[in-house]
Amino acid sequence: MLARPIRTVRTRRRCGAQDFDDCSEKRVRARELVLENRNKGNRTVTASLDGEIRDGRHQMQVRVYFEDTDSGQIVYHANFLRFMERGRTNYLRLLGTSQHALLQEAQNDAPGFTFVVRSMRIDFLKPAILDDVLDVVTLPQEVRGASITLLQECRRAEDLLVTARVRVAFISGGKAQRIPKALRLAMEGHK
Repeated sequence: MLARPIRTVRTRRRCGAQDFDDCSEKRVRARELVLENRNKGNRTVTASLDGEIRDGRHQMQVRVYFEDTDSGQIVYHANFLRFMERGRTNYLRLLGTSQHALLQEAQNDAPGFTFVVRSMRIDFLKPAILDDVLDVVTLPQEVRGASITLLQECRRAEDLLVTARVRVAFISGGKAQRIPKALRLAMEGHK
């Protein structure tokens, strides 16, 4: 019989904050799923939904589903862009910057701001196929006043499948604006 989730519990490991969202160690964020297994009673499985930052590199895993593939069960090339977008978003989240919170904070300083992909250089080296588990790696390369350059990779175990160099700009009112200081410092600290 398959185990099924019955509740989600957020934990604060190595952090004494009263509220989980106040924890200064966002990198250790994990969610525990308490599973009910009819044969073995209750057991706890820890799953990091956002990946982790280790040695300055953000890593997360993505499984290739049928919807990600073409008729030959090979990942459609544009879906690698989606996987890497998830990697960039989760990287920001683990730095302590959720996109929702960043939007609210920046509305005062830069109304109508957004991050936009300014440029991307991508190399498709090998295909991924249905049911592969891919590691999406994000590494900040350069943090400038209004832009961030990130190196990203999609890997299957030791096989390098896709590499990308992504330049993301911070804009407001159609013009480049300085990246919020807290985010810039957090990214520079993980280079």
